[in-house]
Amino acid sequence: MIKSLVFGAAAGALALAPLSATANPYINVENNAGYSGGDYVGATTDFHVGFEGADGVYSYYAQGGPAFVSPQGEDGEFELSGKVGGNVQVVENVGIYGELSFLTAEEDPSVGTKLGVKWAF
Repeated sequence: MIKSLVFGAAAGALALAPLSATANPYINVENNAGYSGGDYVGATTDFHVGFEGADGVYSYYAQGGPAFVSPQGEDGEFELSGKVGGNVQVVENVGIYGELSFLTAEEDPSVGTKLGVKWAF
């Protein structure tokens, strides 16, 4: 498990390396906890390194790294996770954004998407 995590993190870093020449690097630590019917079901904490940038009306980001997955009542474990996304400013106060994310797992890797419109006032 640790070997695959290290190799996965290295592969992710190599994939993001070309972006580093034109983008701003950052570190993002994020915890996402889940509740169902008022009961805590667990949490995932991402420890990501990423890059973000913009060109005119377009902005983008890519980040990845280890994620600590801790379901309620079970031992936690590290997986590999990442996100890529961007925004297109359609007009001055309206932007369309999207994100594609992933989380590895031995039995069932997960992929998520996000798509939205943001109106600024």
